[in-house]
Amino acid sequence: MLCSSVAFRDARRTLTTTVTLAIFSFCAFASENTSSAERVSRGAYLLHAAGCVACHTDYEHGGTLLAGGRALKTPFGTFYTPNITADPKYGIGNWNKHDFITAMTRGVSPDGTHYYPVFPYTAYSGITADDLSDLWAYLRTVPLSRAPNRKHDVKFPFSIRLANWAWKLMFFRPVTHRTESTHSPEWNRGSYLVTALGHCSECHTPRNLLGATKSKYAYAGTKQGPDGEKVPNITPDRETGIGDWSQSDITWLLQTGFLPDGDVVGSSMADVVEHSTSHLTVDDQSAIAIYLQSLIPIHNSVQTNKEAEQSDVDNW
Repeated sequence: MLCSSVAFRDARRTLTTTVTLAIFSFCAFASENTSSAERVSRGAYLLHAAGCVACHTDYEHGGTLLAGGRALKTPFGTFYTPNITADPKYGIGNWNKHDFITAMTRGVSPDGTHYYPVFPYTAYSGITADDLSDLWAYLRTVPLSRAPNRKHDVKFPFSIRLANWAWKLMFFRPVTHRTESTHSPEWNRGSYLVTALGHCSECHTPRNLLGATKSKYAYAGTKQGPDGEKVPNITPDRETGIGDWSQSDITWLLQTGFLPDGDVVGSSMADVVEHSTSHLTVDDQSAIAIYLQSLIPIHNSVQTNKEAEQSDVDNW
């Protein structure tokens, strides 16, 4: 009887241990899956916040999501955005997370090629490690596309890739985004969205002859934006910027594309609203407004004299 009792206790102990381990393993597996799903969900949100969808999808010609091919005309030539789906030949299917982070924050491809600064790694270098990991997690879930990449049509000498390395030496300094304790959490969130993820300065700041942004005139607008478009001044200057706009005016534009006067945004900004800012939460849209209203006003009109005269007539 004693042997039977001991054997029974040993069997019960073994069973209990097995069940406990099974429950623990199941919980760990479920937790890991939940964590992965959350990362993918956050990554999808960040993809919109970072403007990747509008740039890497050629909607005008019925392109597949993130399959690239969109033309970006600049004073240096026409660039075509690459395929960033998981296709191993034309996309980034053979990349690992380190490759992705290096490309995003240093502007260098896995084979050591230096990217043109039309790819805003200059701003993306300020994206946090966690957000980059979440972005990568989402990109791994995007259906692959076998759309081949188009060769850039860039003028000499900028067609020489080595020039990008020299450009970096002169103009690129990686950014580390830091929280400013003297400002509110909302302001800090807005700063991160505008300067890093949203890379608003890349379009709304004039550039020098070599294509580097003029930090002195950050967000003051330019007459030579993407595709040769005029890009407005979004500093709070009352005459040439958005100094007369309220916070709700800014958030309404980010949500709908409507300006305070009832007009709507066009060209590239229409794509930004449709595929980026309208997908943000109300809190993030408000944070962007708070940050923009805190900028130093810069007086810089991007209108031509003729346009300004017509504007005066219309306002009269």
